[in-house]
Order: sequence, then structure tokens, then C-alpha cells
Amino acid sequence: MRSIRLRILVTCVVLAIIGVGGWQLLPSGDDGEKPITVGTTDIVSSLDPAGAYDAGSWALFNNIYQSLLTFKPSSTVPSGDAAQHCGFVGTDLMTYSCTLRSGITFSNGDKMTGADVAFSINRVLHIKNAQGPWPLLSTMKTVQASGRTVTFHLKTPDATFPSKLATGAGAIVDSKQYPAGKLRTGDTAVGSGPYLLKAYRPGVSATLVPNPSYHGAVEKAGSPVDVAYFKTSDDLNKAWQDKKLDVTHRQMPPSVVAKVDASSNDMHVTEAASAEIRNMVFNVRKSSPMGSTAVRRAVATIIDRSKITANVYDSTVEPLYSLVPQGITSHSTPFFDTYPKPDVGKAKSLLEDAGIHTPVSFSLAYSPSGAASQEAAEIRSQLEATGLFKVKVISKEWKAFQEGYAAGDFDAYTIGWLPDYPDPDNFVAPLVGADNTFQNGFSNTQINNLITQTQRYSQRGQASDDFQTVQKLVADDVPLLPLWQKKDYVLSTESITGSQYLSDGTGIWRLWELGRI
Repeated sequence: MRSIRLRILVTCVVLAIIGVGGWQLLPSGDDGEKPITVGTTDIVSSLDPAGAYDAGSWALFNNIYQSLLTFKPSSTVPSGDAAQHCGFVGTDLMTYSCTLRSGITFSNGDKMTGADVAFSINRVLHIKNAQGPWPLLSTMKTVQASGRTVTFHLKTPDATFPSKLATGAGAIVDSKQYPAGKLRTGDTAVGSGPYLLKAYRPGVSATLVPNPSYHGAVEKAGSPVDVAYFKTSDDLNKAWQDKKLDVTHRQMPPSVVAKVDASSNDMHVTEAASAEIRNMVFNVRKSSPMGSTAVRRAVATIIDRSKITANVYDSTVEPLYSLVPQGITSHSTPFFDTYPKPDVGKAKSLLEDAGIHTPVSFSLAYSPSGAASQEAAEIRSQLEATGLFKVKVISKEWKAFQEGYAAGDFDAYTIGWLPDYPDPDNFVAPLVGADNTFQNGFSNTQINNLITQTQRYSQRGQASDDFQTVQKLVADDVPLLPLWQKKDYVLSTESITGSQYLSDGTGIWRLWELGRI
């Protein structure tokens, strides 16, 4: 499916350093190469790795920070980035050790040390920001540094720990530049990734130039890139139609994507399988109407995914009936098995048997990007048409939306999930495990124990039965309702190469793959 194009780099020399990627460039884009403009509706909520756990922020982190490990395109096993090598010590999956590459420096010239790595990981857990990625590191007990060696001691066996270190949660910051107990403020970043953040205007743009001192897994130098951020899909589409962009990725209007001609001569279209999903999450606290399992099950019985995918997304997404999406090991369809088709009569019986008075009034929140507004309207329409529910739709900008659901302000909300690493654990532990990132008040002892059990298997296929049990339990308790799974689309002009490698359906944004003919 992928085609390979070679690009002659006139302004840089690629160095091969004993199997280690690295390069030397002319200073910070001063060679005059025209930046490639990439448009997206994703939102950057923070430039600090301890304060963001969202697709937009992590896409930027992929380029300006390094982690010990990273995922190469289409790989399910992480490999070294800032680390020269890593591995478990012994066979109990309780101790993990990494050795840093020598000679890595941050963008301000400071040398990276093992102490910086330990500081960065400890900092995420210490700050424990409500919108931060600390839940991913919940199995870590302590981390110690000795020279270039960093050793992690875990609370419980966790075969997925290397994958977690390869995410934005493992981004390494300069301990001299980032405070230990609070988030760094301002519109600058000090990292060691393949790009330097030359300028940043929140919600508007990010200017990236190749990092002349980069030393890691990426083996080619990228072109300068200007990332343009748009509030709505329509705004993104207008900029594309007006030829102000070279590349668009996440999220063009579904109606536009559905009509894109892949054989067009004036653009390149990349369509790839993706594990990106969207859920309707329920606030299960007793203070919310959704604190009743019967109410959540009634909603699950009514929602017609086929209408959502057709009416809202022009069939550019597919109905999803489980927590773990298609293409990921252990995928099953328990929501289809339990709620095979919309059934108003069954929903009414569920509410009556539980003594629930109707219509049940509740709030449904969303953040206005993509087709979220139309989606919320479709969900409200389906539920209110039964006479069993009265839905108040609330729209909040991304930051306020995150703060609102963390505080329990909404009874339900819709939110997308882009995997951090290609393992079913990443659709289970962060979403329905203890201290889940959706912060909806849900905790289930049996599910928590099963999650711990699945992390003990270094051969991940051996955890399949436990993951399928978790999926059945989620369909029974309904702390969230899977809605759909989407494909990944990248559009680029004919003058751009490498757009087919920008994304492989995960959260990694490989801007360095883009170039000009």
C-alpha cells in the first residue's frame, strides 16, 4: 500500500554513526527552505509533558522531545530513541533498565543525563496534573539514575512498561529548566527531539525547525514545518481549498473526506487503518443520573451507531461495539452481543424495573472539533425520540471541557481516544482501570485485578482471554459506550513527499518524513 519516494537533501548532510541516527544542519532553518504548512484541528493543551494527555499535545511532543524509547512505523515493539538499549532485569518483569546514548544535548545546550530522565518521570507522578499522563506510569514504584543508566522498579509485573516509556508520558525534559513541583509556563519548550520549537502561538501556530544537535532514532533530517491550528473542521477545509496548506491531517469535514478522489493528480490522499475510537463516557458518581447502571444500560440499548456513522460521518467511520477496536489483539463485540439493535421497549423495561422515573434528564458535553456538534445533536435526537430521556447538550472549548469532566460537571460526554501504544492494555487500563484518564468515577475491583493480571504476560497473546473478560464486564456495567472507529486520512499537495508516512494510525506524528519535490 505504501510507495517510497527518495528526496535529495541539498541543505543537509546525513550522518551514519554506528547505527545511531544523527545529523548536522545549517542553523535553525537559516538555509531559506520554505516551511511545509500542516493544518490540523487538534488542540495543544500544554507544552509541558507533565500537563497534557491529548492527541494534539502529544503530536507536538513527538517532534520536540525525546523519550527513552519510540515506535518505528507500524511496529508494535518499542526501540531505542534517547536510550542506547533497554531491557528487563531478570524474569519477573519488576525491574527495567535503560542506558542513555552518549552525547545527547537539550536545545539550550545542556547535556542530557540519567538524572534528567529520572527527574522527568518522577515529575509526572509528583505533579499528578488532572490533564496529565500520570495514570500511564501507575505501575512504577521508584526510578534511580546512575550516570547514563536509569533503573525503574515496578510495583507489579508490567510487560507493557517499555511501551509506556515510549509515549509522551516518558518525554525527557531538562531538570534545570522545568520545575519539579509544578508545570512550566510560557510558550517555549526545551527538548532534544528532531525539531526545535522556534515559535508558538497557542491555538494558532507552531513553527518547527530541524534540531542541528538531534541524536536519536530518526535517521533523516526533516524540512522546516509550520503547524496551523484551526478551531473547526470547516475552517481547516477552507484553508485547504484556499491553497494555504500543504498538508491536512485530523480533522477535515467527513462530507469532504467522503468525496475525496484518491486518483486525483493535484493531490495525494493517504487512507490508512486506524485504532482511533470515540466513546460516550458516563459520570458514574451517585450525584449523576448516570450513577444508575440501569440508566446507562438503557442508553446503550437505544443508541443506533449506524445512524451516527452514516448521518454524521458520511460512513468515514465504522460502528464500534467494544472497548478494544478492530485490528488490536483481543478485540471482541460484547456491546453488539448484549445490545444487538436499538430496542426502546427493552430500554423502557430496564428503567421501570429499576424504579427510574422518565424522562431522565442529563447533560451531554462535547468539545467543538470535527463533527462533535452534529454527533451530539444526533445522540440527543435518538434518545429524546423515545420519550425516555431529556438531554441538555453542552459545548466547551477543549481546556474547559477537560477541566469540566475531571470535576464531574457533566453527566456524559463524548471524547476520542488515539492509542499511545499498539496493545489492548492501552484501551483498558487508562480508560476503565483505577484512576482512569476519563476521571468519571468508575472503578471495578474485578476489572482492576484482570488488568494487573494481563500485564504479567510478556507474550501478549496469552492475555487475550482476560482482555475479553474485561470487555464483557464493561458491556455489562457500561461506564462508557463505544461509538465508532475511524480511518486515518492525510491530504497533501502534489509537491509534498512523505505524507504517506506522517501517521500510521497511532498518535505518533512524524513531521520529519515530509519534504518537497
